[in-house]
Amino acid sequence: MHGSPHIVSDVMSETVAAIGREASFKEIVRMMQEWKVSALPVLEGEGRVVGVVSEADLLPKEEFRDSDPDRHTQLRRLSDLAKAGAVRAGELMTSPALTVHTNATLAQAARTMARARVKRLPVVDELGMLQGIVSRADLLKVFLREDEEIAEEVRREVVSYLFPVPTSAVRLAVRDGVVRLSGRIRDTSLVPVAARLVRAVEGVVDVEFDLAEHGGSSESATAPSGHNESENASPS
Repeated sequence: MHGSPHIVSDVMSETVAAIGREASFKEIVRMMQEWKVSALPVLEGEGRVVGVVSEADLLPKEEFRDSDPDRHTQLRRLSDLAKAGAVRAGELMTSPALTVHTNATLAQAARTMARARVKRLPVVDELGMLQGIVSRADLLKVFLREDEEIAEEVRREVVSYLFPVPTSAVRLAVRDGVVRLSGRIRDTSLVPVAARLVRAVEGVVDVEFDLAEHGGSSESATAPSGHNESENASPS
């Protein structure tokens, strides 16, 4: 991975299994099995996403196969009962589809997945046309960045900006994605700002500080005992 991927298009899969409105129930199940996915985008026209069919949309057919739901269940689960009798994707799908745009940040995509409790999202352009699919696993790819790559970005985007030499003497180390800044700085009130900026760098797992103000004592947490700085450590 080169550079820091900040948007969905950097990590999404462009090969996507999708179906049309007229796809049959059996065809949907077969495609899910073949592609090993739990949901399929439903497309219309030239590729506009109009809905998503998931395993949850298909299960009511099996759930109500041998049961006669009481009136309370009928009223409470009208949508599921309707899907139990559906045979085409257009009847089974959840619409409008929950999607994410190609230029959305990875954090935005992660929040959307978490709130909706879904494992993947169709990726669309500004016209709603399918461009790819992004999964939870795709969003986690950023944590595969090399420590050296993370260190270079933190040094360039954070340390050199907030703690320039010669007023500060900051050492930077990254190990397994954990960033550690130590040394002396002119103003420790900048530490919370540095923490937010470092955590915003893709691939950072955590950030630790052992920074003291020139002429004063340390005002931030030190690294846990036994933590050794990596070979990435270098003065900024």
